[in-house]
Amino acid sequence: MNNVGEIMTSDPVSVSVDTYATKVRSIFREGWFRSIPVVSGNRLEGIITRGDMMNITSTKSSIDARGIMEHLKVVATPEMDISEIAKKLLNAGTIQAPVVESTENMNLVGMVSIGDIIKKFLYNGEKPRVQTLSELTTKNVVTCNYDDFLSKIWNKMDETGFSGLPVIKKKKMIGIITRKDILNSGHVKIDKESNESKRSIRVERVMRTPPVVVTPETGVKEAAELIVEYDIGRIPVVTNPKYVKKEPNRAKEADLVGIVSREDILGSYLN
Repeated sequence: MNNVGEIMTSDPVSVSVDTYATKVRSIFREGWFRSIPVVSGNRLEGIITRGDMMNITSTKSSIDARGIMEHLKVVATPEMDISEIAKKLLNAGTIQAPVVESTENMNLVGMVSIGDIIKKFLYNGEKPRVQTLSELTTKNVVTCNYDDFLSKIWNKMDETGFSGLPVIKKKKMIGIITRKDILNSGHVKIDKESNESKRSIRVERVMRTPPVVVTPETGVKEAAELIVEYDIGRIPVVTNPKYVKKEPNRAKEADLVGIVSREDILGSYLN
């Protein structure tokens, strides 16, 4: 039996319910955290995601974690089977779950993510039910332009729920922008009544290039390995890529034909 206790991150970084939003934001910037559990003592109370932090405007930074945190969608225990927690995460539309000692004792002991589960499946040599990405790829991709203002991207991410968007220039994909990139840029969401275009910056100053890419013929196992290696949530599926010579998984530009997410990859390993 493969259980959560084998793959979870023990003693995860957490914040107390009275931690200010400015401090929570700095923790997200300093680390590669996608979500941070909120505790009272060591008792789990809620969770804060990058998306939650994206929605804190410049005038709301004085609120505390209690006012930001979400109710818990999924909670795991160390004894839970990894296939069970995988299905719970996919059904809840979330990528991480806090791990508590037991359902009776809500003391925080770890965190488990979709990436942890994929890594375990790879280590176990498990086979996905499909072989190539052509069967998993989402064709209708939400994108943005290199010269869009960040204020527009904030709204697009909020409306769609996507945490990363491919960046287009002259009909070619040239990069990707994520919530992490925006948080790291130091720019805070501006109130709606402000003149956003004067205070916002453009995507090209924040996006990451060159992006990791795959093609429709790429194997699911290879894509899973890339997600684990680069710790990324989604990979653009492209044709006609112009690869970087020293980094053969990255392309300077390409024709975007779809996208595949870590959730798609995880689902292909489940019955």
